[in-house]
Amino acid sequence: MLMSTTPASVAAATPNAEQFLFSDQALLPYQAAMSEAIQRVCRQLSQQTKPTSGVTPAQLQQQLQQVDLTQPLADLSQVLDELQTTYLNDAVYFHHPHYMAHLNCPIVYPALVAEVISGAINTSVDTWDQSAGATLIEQHLIDWFCQHIGWAQQADGIFTSGGTQSNLMGLLLARDHFCEQQLDHCVKTQGLPAGAGRLRIFASEVSHFSVKKSAALLGLGHNAVVPVACDQDYRMCPLALREALHQCQRQDLIPMAVVATQGTTDFGSFDPLPQLAPICREWNLWLHADAAYGGGLLLSNQYRQRLAAIELADSVSIDFHKSFFQPVSCSAFLLRNRQWLKYAGYHADYLNPRIDAAAGIPNLVDKSLQTTRRFDALKLWLSLRWMGPNAIGELFDKAITLTQQVYDWMSAECDDIELLHQPGLSTLVFRFYHAEASDAQLDECNRQIRRRLFDEGRFALAATKVNGRGYLKFTFLNATTQLDQVQQAIAAVQQIGRQTLQPLDKPQEACA
Repeated sequence: MLMSTTPASVAAATPNAEQFLFSDQALLPYQAAMSEAIQRVCRQLSQQTKPTSGVTPAQLQQQLQQVDLTQPLADLSQVLDELQTTYLNDAVYFHHPHYMAHLNCPIVYPALVAEVISGAINTSVDTWDQSAGATLIEQHLIDWFCQHIGWAQQADGIFTSGGTQSNLMGLLLARDHFCEQQLDHCVKTQGLPAGAGRLRIFASEVSHFSVKKSAALLGLGHNAVVPVACDQDYRMCPLALREALHQCQRQDLIPMAVVATQGTTDFGSFDPLPQLAPICREWNLWLHADAAYGGGLLLSNQYRQRLAAIELADSVSIDFHKSFFQPVSCSAFLLRNRQWLKYAGYHADYLNPRIDAAAGIPNLVDKSLQTTRRFDALKLWLSLRWMGPNAIGELFDKAITLTQQVYDWMSAECDDIELLHQPGLSTLVFRFYHAEASDAQLDECNRQIRRRLFDEGRFALAATKVNGRGYLKFTFLNATTQLDQVQQAIAAVQQIGRQTLQPLDKPQEACA
């Protein structure tokens, strides 16, 4: 006879497990629990005066080590009280106007309503017999966005976990399509062809790290990604791309694909698709547009022209959890020709047999890298149906307009701030500057500025490196952030910077 390994004290304290299963028998406790959790969130946000508490990992780790996961608490109130101290008090709050760090957006509450619904129903959209209408909602959204890009009816796509997965999918299809068309080789069944190490992907020198990560996962390696030089606005230079292609040809390497970033993470810059697309056609290269950030301009009322010629791309990545104000995760991979999705498809007899496809049954797993997959499309669906696309576009437009206002003001008023670029979207790279400071001193000064502002909970800024030197970065996605709040952040940057580099200041002569 097998003996239970559960301590008697734990077994005795554990309530009836079945009562926690969500069903029509649990509606009243479900409503009460949801109400209590919502009240807790509302109370927290109404009292939140800073974007972060500045807590250290060591401080939080000490608290969490005291939690005994084998001993459940008595009721939800105690559970939420514990969560208050281990999470809510020290969370980073993206809705706060002083959060100006990464590509984390404040979210629209219609999407939160969708989260409640999709979480309760727990739909998995991999097959029709697990999702029904959810499948059609996701597909309708995909079709709608393909139309907004400017593609014809043969376009398609799939929701993904984020830009990294979407870029991986784009390069996977690019690799397999190239091998099939140019080498008469099926990677899906035969593995990588001989000489696969010669395949090359071209991306700008400031493209997202996921391009190299994808190359590694695809068995090509980081060295398969050729960095292409940018112009002064951090956009891929078409002439540099041509030279890189010819250089690869001289080295007996094989160009396969180009990744054109539409909104780089640091600079918000757009690689020029109108000039890059003809080069790709000339060289028979797959053109993938990484619009994880800039894809929000598809709904823009003011700045849509910055996505010019995106319809010339073979595939596109879009993150709805960036510039569409959706909760994580909510993204999509879009494709000019649905036939190319065959490279990602697999038919399992128990899940999505080929007979389903022949019968016209839509199983989204046929074109996804994931199997089990949340109904993330519902968040965007409810946001569009409730707010409308113009309202979502307006939120992003305001963030972009604010960024230009900040740039103009800093250029005119801040002599000790070095700006690196005209903003292309809603990011701005800069640093505190002192003429007498060395590069190493400036790096350390700006590192201390960011650390102090975060530790004190005053402002959350990001950091990056450009040509090996340390810089600060604003990322604006909050339509409620005002210019005067950014001016306060710059004043704090200047105050700490001047204090840090004060020994470098020349002594002032005493007044007569």
